[in-house]
Amino acid sequence: MPKPLVIVESPAKARTIAKFLGPGYEVEASVGHIRDLPSNASEIPPSVKAEPWSRLGVNVDAGFVPLYVVPADKRAKIRDLKAKLKNASVLYLATDEDREGEAISWHLFDLLQPKVPVKRMVFHEITKKAIDEAILNCRDIDKSLVDAQEARRILDRLYGYEVSPVLWRKIAPRLSAGRVQSVATRLIVEKEKERIAFVPASWWDAKILLESGATANKSGVKFPADVTSLDGIALAQGKDFGADGKLNANAKVQILDEAKAKKLAEGLRGAHPTVTSVEEDEYASRPKAPFTTSTYQQEAGRKLGMTAKRAMQAAQRLYENGFITYMRTDSVALSAQAIGAARELVAREYGNEYLPKSPRTWEGKSRNAQEAHEAIRPAGDQFLFPKDVAGEMGPDEANAYDLIWKRTVASQMVDARMKSVTARFDAPLTNGGKAELVARGKTVLFPGYLRAYVEGKDEPEAELEEKDVVLPPLAKGDRTNVAQADAAGHTTKPPARFTEAGLVQRLEELGIGRPSTYASIIATIIDREYVVKRGQALVPTLLAFAVVNLMQDLEPALVDYGFTAEMEEHLDAIARGELDRNVFLASFWSGNAPGLKAIVTERADKIDPRVVNTIPLGTHEGKPVSMRVGRYGPYIEHDEQRATIPEGLAPDEVTMTKALELLAAAGKAEEPIGTAPDGQFVYLRTGRFGPYVQLGEDTGDKEAKPKRASLFKSMNVRTLTLEQALKLLSLPRKLGADAEGNPVVARAGRFGPYLEKTVAGKEKPETRSLKDEEQLLSVTLDEAEALFAIPKRGRGRGAAAPPLKELGVDPQSGSPIVVRDGKYGPYCTDGATNGSLPKGVRVEDFDLAQALSLLADRRLNAPAKKKGRGARKSAPKATKEVAAKSTAKSPPKKKTARRRAPAAASPDADEE
Repeated sequence: MPKPLVIVESPAKARTIAKFLGPGYEVEASVGHIRDLPSNASEIPPSVKAEPWSRLGVNVDAGFVPLYVVPADKRAKIRDLKAKLKNASVLYLATDEDREGEAISWHLFDLLQPKVPVKRMVFHEITKKAIDEAILNCRDIDKSLVDAQEARRILDRLYGYEVSPVLWRKIAPRLSAGRVQSVATRLIVEKEKERIAFVPASWWDAKILLESGATANKSGVKFPADVTSLDGIALAQGKDFGADGKLNANAKVQILDEAKAKKLAEGLRGAHPTVTSVEEDEYASRPKAPFTTSTYQQEAGRKLGMTAKRAMQAAQRLYENGFITYMRTDSVALSAQAIGAARELVAREYGNEYLPKSPRTWEGKSRNAQEAHEAIRPAGDQFLFPKDVAGEMGPDEANAYDLIWKRTVASQMVDARMKSVTARFDAPLTNGGKAELVARGKTVLFPGYLRAYVEGKDEPEAELEEKDVVLPPLAKGDRTNVAQADAAGHTTKPPARFTEAGLVQRLEELGIGRPSTYASIIATIIDREYVVKRGQALVPTLLAFAVVNLMQDLEPALVDYGFTAEMEEHLDAIARGELDRNVFLASFWSGNAPGLKAIVTERADKIDPRVVNTIPLGTHEGKPVSMRVGRYGPYIEHDEQRATIPEGLAPDEVTMTKALELLAAAGKAEEPIGTAPDGQFVYLRTGRFGPYVQLGEDTGDKEAKPKRASLFKSMNVRTLTLEQALKLLSLPRKLGADAEGNPVVARAGRFGPYLEKTVAGKEKPETRSLKDEEQLLSVTLDEAEALFAIPKRGRGRGAAAPPLKELGVDPQSGSPIVVRDGKYGPYCTDGATNGSLPKGVRVEDFDLAQALSLLADRRLNAPAKKKGRGARKSAPKATKEVAAKSTAKSPPKKKTARRRAPAAASPDADEE
C-alpha cells in the first residue's frame, strides 16, 4: 500500500522523525543539497561549454539563469528517491525552514517531478507534537526564499570566480576571494595594523589597602582603594590612554614616574584618610535574551572553548536528535509553549520569588524572512534537564545543551538586584601634599536570574561570589588607616586580537554575512592561510595583508563593511518578496557603481603586484624597509638586501628593530664571522625557523651537510660573537659517563633543550628536559645525574621522549593532555586521539582550550571505515534549470619552501 514519503536533509534527522511518525510513513534523507553549480569544468554539459558564460555556470547575459548539475555522488540518491516516490501517496518536503532548506525542497521538487500531491512541511523543533502539527499545517514552497538563496549563491559565484583569478595573477596561485571571507580577513588585518601602530606607554600610581574600625585590641576591616588625584590634579589611569597606547589629547591628568610613585606610597604610609562622601546606588541587572545563532557561537567560544564550527556541529546534532529547536536563527522570541515550560521550571526549581509576575518577551532587530521562528532553546513543552541529555549525547552536545538550557531558563527569571557603594577619602601625606582616594564595593542583594546563568562564566555560584566586593560601614568624617601602600607600575597594552567569538560578534554588529555561515567563513580563512590561530587569537599572515591591499586597490567597495552589509539587506529584501532577484544581480554585475564585470576588466591590469605585496615598516639610512610577500614566503627588504621572515613571527612582531636584526643576519650569510679551530669558516644565516650558525660550506651534498645550530632566544644576531657561535656548534655536548658507564649528552632539540642518556640494553635512550637553553652550555654531569634520578612522569614504553608541554587535564575524560614531538612535527594527545598543531602555532603559545577544540575536531572528523567501490562514474547531466563553478583552470600546485598551498582552492568561497 502506498505510504506518504517524507524527505529531510540528514539521516539523523530522518531517524528521529521516523520514530515519531511510525511505520505508516517512509522517511528518507537527501543528505544535503542534491544539485548545485558545477564545481569544475568536467561537470559543464557539452551543450553549453562553448557559451562565453559557461565558465561561471551562470548565464549573465540572459536573466542570470544558473546551470544546475547533479554531482556524481548524488546520482544514486536521486535514483533511490525517484524509486520510492513511485510507491508514495503524497510527498512531504520537510527540509529546514530557512533559505537553504527552502532551496533544497525546491530542487527536490524540480528534479523528482512528482505525480502525487506535494506538501511543504515546516517545523523548528523535532518533537512528536511539532511533527504532528507540521503534518497538519503544510504550505507551498516559498519562491521568495528560494530566490534569495539562489541570488546569494550566484552572487558568491560571480564574486569568487571573477576576483580570485586576480589574486592568482598578482599575488600567488590558488588563493580565493569571497564576499564575506574577504571582509572578515580585512577586519583581522585592520586589528593587526592597530597593534603595529601601537606605542606602549607607562605610568605609575600606588596600590593602597585601607583599614576601618581598628581598635587597640583588634584589627579592623581591610579593603582596597585607588589614588585618584594628587594635590588636586587627577592621576593617569588606563582609561586615559587611547587604542594607540598614547595619552588622550584631552586628558587633563598627571603621569607619575617610578620615583614619584614611591614618594606617594611613602607619604601614604602612616596616613589616616578621612571619608568625605559615601554614595550608594541600587540597580537592577536584566538577564540576556535567549540565544540566536550568533550569540550562541560567541558564548560557546568564551565559556566552552569551542570553535564556531564545532559549536554549530554540536547544535546540529542536538537539533537532529530532538533536544533543541532549530539552531540557525536571528530570532530572540520564545513561543508561548517555551515560555510556559521555562516559567514552570523556574517556579519548581528556584521558587516563586525568582519568577516574574508576567512572562518576559524578547524582540530582536532582524527583519529577515528566514528568521520568523524561535530563538535556540530546549525542545518541547517540558525542558529536559542537562543531566538527562548528557546521558544520551557526547560531551560537546551535553555542554552545548547545558549552555542553551541555562540561557533559556534565565531569560524567564526576575532581574538581579545589586547595590554599589562608592566612598571617597582625603589623605594628607606624611611627607607633604594631599591625595584623594576612592574605594568601590558591590553586593548582590538578590541574585535573580544569576542563579541559573551568568554570561561568560561556567559556574553561576562562583560568579556570584566574584560580584560581592563588600566595603565596611563608612560614614562621612570617619578616619581610616593606611594598612599598606606600595608603588605600582603599569604599561598600556595593544588592542587585543580577535578571537573567533569576537570576530563573530563584530561581523554581526556590522550586519555582514549570515550567522549560520560564520563557522565556514572562519574555517576558510584559516585554510587559505590568511589567518593562523595563536591560542584563541586570530593572527593574520602577511599573505592576508597582500590580499586586502589588492582588494582595496581593485575596488574598495568589495571589502567595505557598509557595502557588504547592504548586499545582505538586499538579499533579505528578496527573501521578503520586496526586491526582484534579477534587478539586484544586474546592479552588482553591470551597474554604474561600477559593476563587478567592469571592475575586473578595466582595473585588474593596472594593479602593481609589487605594491600590493609590500607592507612598509619605515626607513633606515634614508631608504624604505618593508615586509614583502614573495613566491617562497614573506621576507624583509631594504635597498638590495633581503631576509627571510621566520615562521611563527606575527606581523606586529616584525618591528623595525627585528627587521634590521634579520637583515643583519642575512647580510652576514655570505661573509664568515670567523674561523673555527679546524680552519673551517663559521657563518651566521637565517632560515625558515630563524637564525642559525653554520660550520663550513654547503656543497649541496646530502651525505655531507655542514653542521648547523640555532641561536638561543637570548642571543642577538647583531651582537653574536665567534665564541658564542663555536659554543653553539659544540652541541650536542658530551658530559661524560654516569656511574654505570652510560654516556650522557646535552642536546638542543627543535622544541627545547634536553639531556640524553644511552643505557646499554635499552632500545631508546632516556631523556630529561632542561629549564632553558643556557643550561646546555653549563649543566654538569652531577646535575644531569640528579635529574635522571627523578622519575619521569607519563613515561610510556621504554624511555620515551618527554612531552614538549603539559597542558592539563581534559575535564570530560580526566586524561592528561600533552604536546609531543612527532615524526611530522609537534602534536597534542590525550593518549587516545592525536592532533597535529596547526601550522604557524608555536608550542609555547598552544593552550588547553585549543587542544580540547583540536582533539574534538579530530574525533568528529575521524575517517569512516572504507566501503567497497561504487558504480563507475558517468558524465554529469544538466537539468532543465540552469547555475555554476568556473572552468578557468587553477594553476597547478607548486611546492614552495615557505607556504603550502591549501588543500582546496575553489574560488567559490562564501558557502552557506
